[in-house]
Amino acid sequence: MARLHEHQGKAILAANGFQIPRGRAATTADDAVAVAKNLAAGRKGVEVVIKIQAWTTGRAGMGGVAFAKRPDDVRGHAARMLEMKVGQFPVEAVLVEEKIAIEREFFLSFAIDDAARAPVIIFAAGGGSGIEERAASTRRIACDVTRGPLDSAVSEAAGSCGLSPAHAAQLAESIQKLFAAARSVEARSLEINPLVLTKDGQFVAADCRITIDDYAVARHPELNIEIAREFDHPPTALERVAYAVEQSDHRGTFYFAQLATAAAKDSKGMVGFHGAGGGGSMMSMDAIVNAGFTIANFTDTSGNPSASKVYRASRIILAQPDLIGYFGSGSGVASQEQYWSAYGLAKAFWELDLDIPAVIRLGGNTEDRAVDILQRISGLLRAPVEGYRKTDAPAMIAERFAQLVAAAKGAKWKPRVPRVPEFIKNPSAAMLPVKSGRVWIDPAQWPKIRRAVETHSGGLIVDRAGKPAAALASEEFANRDSELLACDVECRLAGVEGLYLELDIPGLDELIGGAR
Repeated sequence: MARLHEHQGKAILAANGFQIPRGRAATTADDAVAVAKNLAAGRKGVEVVIKIQAWTTGRAGMGGVAFAKRPDDVRGHAARMLEMKVGQFPVEAVLVEEKIAIEREFFLSFAIDDAARAPVIIFAAGGGSGIEERAASTRRIACDVTRGPLDSAVSEAAGSCGLSPAHAAQLAESIQKLFAAARSVEARSLEINPLVLTKDGQFVAADCRITIDDYAVARHPELNIEIAREFDHPPTALERVAYAVEQSDHRGTFYFAQLATAAAKDSKGMVGFHGAGGGGSMMSMDAIVNAGFTIANFTDTSGNPSASKVYRASRIILAQPDLIGYFGSGSGVASQEQYWSAYGLAKAFWELDLDIPAVIRLGGNTEDRAVDILQRISGLLRAPVEGYRKTDAPAMIAERFAQLVAAAKGAKWKPRVPRVPEFIKNPSAAMLPVKSGRVWIDPAQWPKIRRAVETHSGGLIVDRAGKPAAALASEEFANRDSELLACDVECRLAGVEGLYLELDIPGLDELIGGAR
């Protein structure tokens, strides 16, 4: 589920008839002061609240909520908050709003009841923190998928709070508007906690949390959701790059999420994690954590991914600095042909001149061939790469990984752009386009390497009038990037120079260049 920040959720509520506090989000301390001055303009005694915009609960307890009576006092609070991290990720914005004079608080939430396969509204005559402990006092109001809650059920709930008839009617209207707001953006959940009755008799949404159904994101471009997945932080630059890769290649799945930017205290170091299949990946993550390491990222390439997709995933994992090793392990019974993943990893490891140890478990179909590819590429690298099969338990290979890391004596990974052959800069170099990339062939070497290239490409590249050419129509040839990647690796392993497969990863090299 894709999450929205509080200020984004409140904009949706306002569009559906809710009153929200005056104010807006700010990304700098100066901007926060400007918001506060605008709120105070022409009015006396306006107090504001400053709140970090982060996907977490308990913001007040971590110092993420503060009050200020003067605009100039806002600067210190905003500056401090914009230097905070929630987990290991920075706060990027604060919300500056006029403080509300509260008479009463209510809890109001829309959710999808998976068991009933229907929406439900949860209501309580008391909001704020600790609502989970007061679950017994909440009411569940059933909803029709299209019509929303029954008027009678809403009126009964609102009338049970000891409010005046006028206020009870306003509360009932708010319950109905909650359903309309959630339906307008196909929300999976929408929580207002608290919905407050102010001292001047108005109902105002004082806080808001909302998640959007992943499958609905494409239908709501107005929400500006960058990644249709549930993260606990706004998307990082690397996650944006990875998501673009996933969206551009339908072959298999690729999920990438950053989990940590620094090793935990007393950890042996940060590990780049590459899984395949949910259950097996979770078990493997437990094994590496139990071995004393911090996992930098979660990555999953499964569902029979292309070799080029695995290559790009590996490149993205290795765009993270300070890794002490690369640990790959997922399902031991995968139906996908594992040698394609091995080829993708081998190409990435060679191009980046891997100098930290890697342990890769590729259990399933063609696992022996996959392990053989990894063992052969290891001979061309500065650090060991070890391949394992489904019969090798994650705990065992995590232990072996720890031994290899210890032998490396604290070596840490520095992200780098891939090494490429010099000949591709030659204007006479032959180029054959493939899906999001190009095959380059050195014409000076072609007579020497022709037979090897024809063999390792499975006949996809042939000789025509003394020059390399695609054996298939351009569109069909372009979609054979996995076979051509395998040809690239096998030529490299055979010591054949003069062929190189270049695969685009938009934005990645720019990120790495900025990080060096």
